[in-house]
Amino acid sequence: MAKMTKSQFIQSMAEMLGVSKKEASEKWDAFVAMAYKEVKTSGEFNIPGLGKLVKKARAARTGRNPLTGAEIKIPAKTVVKFRVAKQCKDSIL
Repeated sequence: MAKMTKSQFIQSMAEMLGVSKKEASEKWDAFVAMAYKEVKTSGEFNIPGLGKLVKKARAARTGRNPLTGAEIKIPAKTVVKFRVAKQCKDSIL
């Protein structure tokens, strides 16, 4: 399978857990909500064996408009990054 959609993922999880698709979807949505809340409050959310979501502040910087070459100011912002766990890298590579 090249790319798994959310509905395919939910179907697969439902089969693996032996629950309905609705229950699997509710469990996944609860997990995602917990991850968002934890990253927002503490700055990171660890998923053992897979990796962690990390909140990172980016400083303001100067960039260039690729079309005109004019300099533009890019404001500071906060982004979320995913760091893959070593265990995950080792098992895939």
